[in-house]
Amino acid sequence: MTTKRITVFILSGFLGSGKTTLLTRAIDYFTESGRKPAVIMNEIGEVNLDGQMIASEVPMSELLGGCICCSSRGDLGSALHELAMNEQPDVIFIESTGIANPLEIIDEVTDASLILPIELKAVITVVDAMHLLDLSRTSRGKTFRLMQEQIRCANLLLLNKTDLLDPMGRQEAEALVRDWNPYAHLQFTVFSVIDMQLIAALEDGERVSPAGTETERHEHGHAGQGHHHHHTHSHVMAYTHYFEHAVDSNAFEEFVSKLPQEVYRAKGILTFSDTASRYMFQFAYREMDFVKITPQGNVPDVAVFIGENFSKDDVRSGLLALEAAAAAEAE
Repeated sequence: MTTKRITVFILSGFLGSGKTTLLTRAIDYFTESGRKPAVIMNEIGEVNLDGQMIASEVPMSELLGGCICCSSRGDLGSALHELAMNEQPDVIFIESTGIANPLEIIDEVTDASLILPIELKAVITVVDAMHLLDLSRTSRGKTFRLMQEQIRCANLLLLNKTDLLDPMGRQEAEALVRDWNPYAHLQFTVFSVIDMQLIAALEDGERVSPAGTETERHEHGHAGQGHHHHHTHSHVMAYTHYFEHAVDSNAFEEFVSKLPQEVYRAKGILTFSDTASRYMFQFAYREMDFVKITPQGNVPDVAVFIGENFSKDDVRSGLLALEAAAAAEAE
């Protein structure tokens, strides 16, 4: 058994905020610095699409089909054990699903640190600044409260996509996050670009202790000291669609653009009937992005849609219609 202490960072932030972009940059930085990174990636869906952005030589454990702080909670300790013992990395990044509360992950990691040579150094939270402002001005529902928890727990805060804000909006977003967390180091970013030495410097700081009182933690969903788990994400839904036929790229883009407002995140890897390359698509906060990709391994054509209280049947029916239309066109 190794005797060195392995640094652990938790990457938190709501869906589509820019966590994976930050993760890939951090992996490059630590690798180029001669250190060995490893990754634990959590997806509420059935497939790990973001993992396609991670270099194949980076050890990675996937926790799929549930939130790391609820149904996949016990799996996190096992994943940490496997990476620490078998891969012996210098640093482990835990990228949680966007609907996870970091308090729960902190509990699990610190429990594991009692028996494993790991040390949790920091929670790094990425915030979609425009999304935060939109929620603060309108619904202030469960998603808004979850983002507040993610911000409160952070040691390093990235207020991301600030190029989309005017000066007044930037000041308003800064005031919000500073009201919830006056202690974290705050960075205004575009595409999650920061000086990676800020992350490296977190290793020299004190061990992480979550913000807030025990009473506040109970209010989030724990009753008493026994970890009786009442925390749920019943308002959050995920639909995974496996394609049997290639679809037209323009028709698919139009379909995604007309998704209901309740669908706030979608991503996938697709073969289009009118293009030669395969593409990874990302959809967050009503914006789409398509990138050519050569997937690692045998990856099917698949798309995941995440949101609150939307009709999975409507999404499925629309996608099946796209497949049928493309198949008919090919005949």
